[in-house]
Amino acid sequence: MIVGVGIDVVDVARFLATLDRAPGLRDRLFTAEERTLPPASLAARFAAKEAIAKALGAPGTMRWQDATVHRVVGGAPQVDITGTVAARAAELGVDRFHLSLSHDAGIASAVAIAERD
Repeated sequence: MIVGVGIDVVDVARFLATLDRAPGLRDRLFTAEERTLPPASLAARFAAKEAIAKALGAPGTMRWQDATVHRVVGGAPQVDITGTVAARAAELGVDRFHLSLSHDAGIASAVAIAERD
């Protein structure tokens, strides 16, 4: 059963300009693993985290670093959740996410579907 759907779109150049203006933001938004990614991939990860939050009802208590989005060669991206994101997912009975990420022409986008059995 689908519990929630979230979508987000990010202007890559604008997002990178924001990271340049506020260097600490990169550390607050991304896990150590994610911080090494190229700019468009960072923007797509940010969009994915926003989409996941929306799929979970967008409670403002979730921490950005409690979701890590992984690229899977030949497959859909995966997300590992911990802490506040895992707690919200458990509260809603969510046991899996489906993610789709894209970045092209200066735009990064993500769709997340939260599902439970």
